[in-house]
Amino acid sequence: MARLSEKIGYGFGDMSSSMFWKVFSYYLPFFYSNVFGLSLVDAGVLVLVTRIWDAVSDPMMGIVADRTQTRWGKYRPYLLWVAPLFSIAGILLFTTPDWSYGAKLIYAYVTYILMMTIYTAINVPYGAMLGVMTDDSQEKTVFSSFRMFFAYGGSFIALAAWEPLVSFFKAGGIKGVAVESTAVAWQHAMIVIAAACLVLFLLTFALTRERLKTVSTVSIGKDFRSLLSNRPWWLLIAAALCFNLFCTVRGATVAYYFADIIGFDTTIKISLFTFDFSLLFYAGLFLSVGEVSNMVGVACTVPLARRLGKKSLFIAVNAALMVLSAAFFFIPVSPAGFWLMLLFQVLISILTGMMSPLVWSMYADVSDYAELRYKTASTGLIFSSSSMAQKFGGAIGGAAVLWLLSACGYVPRTEEQLASQTLISQPESALLCLRMLMSFIPAAVALIAILACHFYPLTAECMEDINRQLRKARL
Repeated sequence: MARLSEKIGYGFGDMSSSMFWKVFSYYLPFFYSNVFGLSLVDAGVLVLVTRIWDAVSDPMMGIVADRTQTRWGKYRPYLLWVAPLFSIAGILLFTTPDWSYGAKLIYAYVTYILMMTIYTAINVPYGAMLGVMTDDSQEKTVFSSFRMFFAYGGSFIALAAWEPLVSFFKAGGIKGVAVESTAVAWQHAMIVIAAACLVLFLLTFALTRERLKTVSTVSIGKDFRSLLSNRPWWLLIAAALCFNLFCTVRGATVAYYFADIIGFDTTIKISLFTFDFSLLFYAGLFLSVGEVSNMVGVACTVPLARRLGKKSLFIAVNAALMVLSAAFFFIPVSPAGFWLMLLFQVLISILTGMMSPLVWSMYADVSDYAELRYKTASTGLIFSSSSMAQKFGGAIGGAAVLWLLSACGYVPRTEEQLASQTLISQPESALLCLRMLMSFIPAAVALIAILACHFYPLTAECMEDINRQLRKARL
């Protein structure tokens, strides 16, 4: 049984990753189109191309990590080696050079591809560690739950702090000297996040251990052939891609939804005993409430998975997500509607919070299935496929949001309009598109995830038999 400190240490790793990933997913499209200065179409192509490269590079990193042998293990050393580069790349990504449009577009491609390559180099080994820290399927779910609890904690911190940090640096920061542009304020905000991410990954390296010694004795070609014939892997890839597509579409839409449907200065009134006060209802609040609710969902995952089984829980959660997402379309833009929006965000986020540790634990089961059936220790390759699905979902979702908005006539703001929080009269087609991106489109994606998981064969009884046979084979 692993120590509590090790479970917390493992959680710190995804806390770091999620601080970056959520800022990338939710604010980077808005940054490129409203701060950096790219057109919606160019920004959409950029997001799609770089995320596809990022997804393709994941299996390459998985193969490298599977064949790494050091005194610290196979996967853990990458946390130490890559963490400084991870932070530096994030800062470069949110830096806006004073160049021509064409030069800035090239800079955006270079820095985004660099960031995603480094993200792969640290996150594929980090994810694969779950397969070698314990051989117990239930304990893998516990590790995965700690991972996602801290991931959502990191996301909450990053999302709740992002806009206040930008405003803080825009107003002058510690020295009290106002910066010249919104772009510089965004860069300084990322420096703060990047420093925190570096510390967290170093703590993960220090607090965790690899316990299982797995050695790949087959060729790279055999590993790939085994993977491609692994039916549970294909089904889980499809389901996980849909889950990440669901989260990315909603998340990437929020900043636009609040800017053009809710408004910049909308408040919600709170009455507490004899005190009445107003709270600014902004994108960061909406998203950070979701991250706290994600943490509640993570805490529910282990008992529900034990009671229902991983497959049944996956299907039930997606069915609920489909219904709630579709209902979000009908919430009115009114004071009462704002509270309903927050309530729906809480419920949807509790459900997505259950999904994340569930999916990672199911990948660990697929890895055990592959080891037993194909006699190959390809944990890194299999876990890299989960990262690949996540990034394909992010690529398709992020690009789709930008392209759909462009097709519907959405009007981006200039830097001056964004800084002054200028309201823009958007065409009705663009406003309808924003509402669909927050409701019926994610609902359709959740339905596809249900269909994919319906055929997934690794039930609880099946995994008990697989783990029993593996324990004998590993002796």
